[in-house]
Amino acid sequence: METPLEIDFHGLDVSPAIREVLEERARELESRFGRITSCRVVISGPGRKHRSGGPYDVRVHLCLPDGREVAVHRLDHGDKRHSDIRFAINDAFKRARRQIQDQARRIQGEIKHHEAQPAGTIARIDPSGEFGFITTADGREVYFHRNSVLSGSLDRLKPGARVTFAEENGDKGPQASTVRLSGKHSLR
Repeated sequence: METPLEIDFHGLDVSPAIREVLEERARELESRFGRITSCRVVISGPGRKHRSGGPYDVRVHLCLPDGREVAVHRLDHGDKRHSDIRFAINDAFKRARRQIQDQARRIQGEIKHHEAQPAGTIARIDPSGEFGFITTADGREVYFHRNSVLSGSLDRLKPGARVTFAEENGDKGPQASTVRLSGKHSLR
């Protein structure tokens, strides 16, 4: 880290063992992800006068390169396990680790991007009403069966209607596994 770990305690006396746990968790994050520029941890206790073991509030604030930040604050005090300071610390650092992992995936482009389904127009429908063909943008014909049409809208499909579909290889060539009628406001 570029700046030393900052630890603040509010409303509790802290043992050196707790400081060591915090330092170890911060080292683990840095060794796992590297390039953490600063880490600040604030722990608020249930207060010195309370012996009932109220929840500890652990806040972790990490600064990452390129101005990115990770902030963890547990707002749900209904979890009784947070009355154990070690559990509260571990939970906060697990949340911080997950947020850093999410940011790393975003940076590396590993977040799933759903591709748009191909679009086409209904070329023709068999007189039996059991199947039809879609003409794709590149001029191919794709077979579809009435069971592939979503929302039971086969009756609304007419030659020339715009549709989106999911294509797969069938026994006799390409076929649409799902067909959806594009609305009049569709961008496809």
